[in-house]
Amino acid sequence: MKIIYKNMEISINENEKVKDAFKERIEENKNIIACKVNNEVKNLNYELKENDEIELLDVTDRDGARIYTRGLLFIMSMAFKELYPEILLSVNYQLKSSMLCELKDIEPTQEMIENIRIKMQEIINKNFEIEKREIPRENAIEFLKNENTSIGKVQLENKEKDEISLYFCNGYYNYFFGVMPISTGFINLFDIMKYNDGFLIRYPSKDNPSEIKPYEETKKLLRTLEEYDDIYKVLGVCNLDDINEAIREGKAKELILLSEALHEKKISQIADTIAKNKEKRIILIAGPSSSGKTTFAKRLGIQLRLNGIKPKTISVDNYFVERDETPVDENGKANFEALDAVDLKLLNEDLIKLLNGKEIQMPTFNFKTGHKEYLGNTMKLEEDEVLVMEGIHCLNDKLTPSIPSAQKFKIYISALTVLNIDYYNRISTTDTRIIRRTVRDNQFRGYNAKRTLGAWASVTAGEEKNIFPYQEDADIMFNTSLIYEINALRNYALPLFEQITPEDDEYSEAKRLCQFLKYFEPIEPENIPKNSLLQEFLGNSIFEE
Repeated sequence: MKIIYKNMEISINENEKVKDAFKERIEENKNIIACKVNNEVKNLNYELKENDEIELLDVTDRDGARIYTRGLLFIMSMAFKELYPEILLSVNYQLKSSMLCELKDIEPTQEMIENIRIKMQEIINKNFEIEKREIPRENAIEFLKNENTSIGKVQLENKEKDEISLYFCNGYYNYFFGVMPISTGFINLFDIMKYNDGFLIRYPSKDNPSEIKPYEETKKLLRTLEEYDDIYKVLGVCNLDDINEAIREGKAKELILLSEALHEKKISQIADTIAKNKEKRIILIAGPSSSGKTTFAKRLGIQLRLNGIKPKTISVDNYFVERDETPVDENGKANFEALDAVDLKLLNEDLIKLLNGKEIQMPTFNFKTGHKEYLGNTMKLEEDEVLVMEGIHCLNDKLTPSIPSAQKFKIYISALTVLNIDYYNRISTTDTRIIRRTVRDNQFRGYNAKRTLGAWASVTAGEEKNIFPYQEDADIMFNTSLIYEINALRNYALPLFEQITPEDDEYSEAKRLCQFLKYFEPIEPENIPKNSLLQEFLGNSIFEE
C-alpha cells in the first residue's frame, strides 16, 4: 500500500498502524507523540489507508505539545484517583509551562505531593495503554449515571454528538478534549511542586523538550487570574456547564450585565489609581493580539475624564525608523516588530519636551513611502492632561529610557480566561484570542479563517519575544475576558472555521476549534452593550470612528 511521507511515496503493509509503519523513527526520536493524517491530528494507533499523507508530530510542534500536556494531566488525575479517590481535583490555570491545580476543601501536603510524584512515575514506567472509546449516547447516559460522575457531562449536552468519547487506562477513565498519547510511557519528563494552596504540574516547553527550567514567578498574573476566579465563583459560574445552563434558563442578559459591570468596575479602579498618583504622566498599555486594547484605552479615557484628567494619545507607529533603516529578521525580511524598528531617539526627545510643557511637531509615518512626514500636526501636554501610548513594546523600559519610572504607569491587558470546560479541561487564553481575531479579521479586514490561522504562529512568536517577558513589569493588569464571550462569538466563528477543508494546512486547528465551539450554547448579540470590549470584534462598538 502506498502513502505519502515528506512529499515522498513509500510502501507499507495494508492497514498498518502509524506506530508500526514508523517504528524505527519513533524509537529514534523519543519526542514523537502523535501524527497528522491528511491535515488531521491522530494518535499513533491510526490505521493508515491508501494514499494517506502522513506527518509525524513531536512535542516541539504546537499540537504535539498540547498532547503531551494532556497526557501528563491524565496521568496526574489517574494517580490521584488511585491514591486519594475521595478528593476532588481541578486544573485551574497555565503559568509558565506549568498547570496550577487545586484540591477542593483541602490544601495538599508535601507528603501528598511526593506520593503523587512516585505514583505518576510508576504509571509512566509501566507504559499502560490509553484507549479512546466512543460510547453511543444512550449507553453513555446509563454508564455515567451508574458511575455517579460529571465526567463527560458537557458532551452529553451537545446534541450534535451521537457518541461520547472517554479515555480508559488500566481501569481508570476520564474525559479530555483532544487527542491523547497512545500510552503513558510517552510522557518522559515532568515535575510536581507544592505552590500556594495548591500545586504545579510542570512540563518542558516546546522550544526545549529535554529539560524543565526553574520556575519563574508570575505573581501579578496569578493574582489577576485568582481575582476573576473568585468573583465568578461568587456569581455561581465555575465552569462551562454553569454558563450553558444559565443561557438555557433565559439568564443570558444577567450574565452579560454582570460581566460588563465587572469590566467597568475594574477600569474605574485603574483610573482612580492613576488619578491618585499625580506624578504619572505617561500611561503605557501593552498586550497580545486581540486583547481589546483599543476599546480598553477609550474606556479608560472616559474614566480618567471623570477624575478630571484629560488623556492625549500618541502613536508609536508614527515613530518608525526610515524604511531603509528597518532591521531584518533571520530570513532577511523587514522586522517591524523589533524594538530597533522604532526611532527611539526622536520618540524620547518628543516625550521629554511634552512632559516639560513644550509643544512638538508630530510626525506622521507614511507606510507607503516608508518615511516620516510632518503635516503641521502639533501636540502640547497641559497640566491636567496625560499621555496614553499603546504598543507591543510599551512595557519594555528600553522603549522609553529617557523617562523616569516615577512618571510612567504601565498596564498589561489580555483575555485571561479563567473559565473551564470542566474540572480537568481548561479553556485556553490563546483559544479565546484566536476566536476573537478570526471574527474581527473577517468583519473588518475581509480575511477568511484560513488566513488568520495561517498567520497565528508568527503573531504568537512576536508576543513571546516582545510582550510576555515584560508582563510582570506592569503596574497593573487588566483581564479583558468576558464570561459569556465565546457563547456570543460562537455563531460568528463557527461558519468561518467550517469553511476550511482537509486540503488546507490549517484544517486540524479549524476542526479542533469547531468541536470546541459546539460545546457552547449560543448567545444572540443584541443584548451586548455598545461600549462592550467585545464589540471591538463584532463591529457594533460605540467607539468606532
